Amino acid sequence: MATPDKQESPVRTILRVTSGNFLEMYDFSVYGFYAVSISHALFPRGNEFVSLMLSLATFGVGFLMRPIGALVLGSYIDRKGRRAGLLLTLALMAAGMLMITFTPGYQTIGMAAPVIVVLGRLLQGFSAGAELGGVSVYLAEIAPPGKRGFWVSWQSASQQAAVVFAAVLGVALRWQLTPQQMDSWGWRIPFVIGCLIIPVLFTIRRRLRETEAFEKRTRHPSTREIFTSLSVNARRITGAIMMVTLTAVMFNLITAYTPTFGSRVLHLPELDSFAVAMAVGVVNFAMLPIVGALSDRIGRRPVLLVCAALVILTAYPLMLWLVQAPSFARLLAVEVWYAMIYGSWQAGMVVALTELMPAHIRGTGFSLVWSLAQAIFGGFTPVICTVLIHMTGNRAMPALWVSLAAVVALIATLRMYRDRPSAGDRSDDLRDPALRHQPS
Repeated sequence: MATPDKQESPVRTILRVTSGNFLEMYDFSVYGFYAVSISHALFPRGNEFVSLMLSLATFGVGFLMRPIGALVLGSYIDRKGRRAGLLLTLALMAAGMLMITFTPGYQTIGMAAPVIVVLGRLLQGFSAGAELGGVSVYLAEIAPPGKRGFWVSWQSASQQAAVVFAAVLGVALRWQLTPQQMDSWGWRIPFVIGCLIIPVLFTIRRRLRETEAFEKRTRHPSTREIFTSLSVNARRITGAIMMVTLTAVMFNLITAYTPTFGSRVLHLPELDSFAVAMAVGVVNFAMLPIVGALSDRIGRRPVLLVCAALVILTAYPLMLWLVQAPSFARLLAVEVWYAMIYGSWQAGMVVALTELMPAHIRGTGFSLVWSLAQAIFGGFTPVICTVLIHMTGNRAMPALWVSLAAVVALIATLRMYRDRPSAGDRSDDLRDPALRHQPS
């Protein structure tokens, strides 16, 4: 089995691997957090609702490129190596962030502004299509025996650290700047900070070693062979997409959509929404490694079934309670509960995907599954929630959307583990502890 460099501590190894994942989620979060200000600065302002919808749609359009990035960059990772793929995704991600950061306002260059932003989001989506899969597979392949759930959980934990960092910046900026200043130039500050982080992350990630599991393979599949294998495993991939649906919807609901929902729908102060988003990131960060380690002991399936059932049973009643008398305390309570369930689900689900994907297409399969679920359901969750509320007048509709995703994920989990497919390739010792209920 692949092991980390014996001269480097596990903590430093995990930090190197997840550094680019941090940037991806940081960029993702700041765009979602500042969607309203971005709509004012870079989009036509004739109609407030239309302007916001354009900004949210641009947020979502990046997800449409993820499946393409998953196929192109995911196959690159399976052919050329985990390390090479992670360096390439980081470079593309950085280019997209630079485009958005320095785009002049709509009043300066007109329609060219939203066009450039859309192109930047498409490039970021293309790179993100394989970033998360590449990181998860890398961690799974270097994890010590019996600790794969704990190690892989740090992929998602790094994202939560980015959410917290972005939310802290949001609180600080909202405290110091007026709404007019935020709309004019203040929203660019978090993007500039992200650009300044890029050189540091490149330095960190360049020192990664290739995984031993990949190096031990005497032959790597061609692009055609990878695509053929994807079609052969279509049933497994479809089930995995259904499992990721809950992650895609719930994460976007409790992170990117929270500031917009809190301020525009519940009419709470923007500082309250950012404080709640920060609390959500902290709770997720804490839950992920704890439940990841728990899944190493009891298996992935029990964790996944309990989490999906809890969403179905509690999401709508809690959201209804919130919208009946909106307050900071109620928003915090509901979002923290959602975060506890999401963090637990994510801890079991991500490592399960690395175990359910065949080894020779692990990078492509994981990335494609993740990207398709995000493109179809996750990226447009803010738009879908906004439209549902606008059409029905029911401010609790986002909870029904996430409950539907939980039903889909529950069915998929039952089916995937009922079929008991062989997970991974035993030759590289990436076995499936969840299916056998014993340590790997």
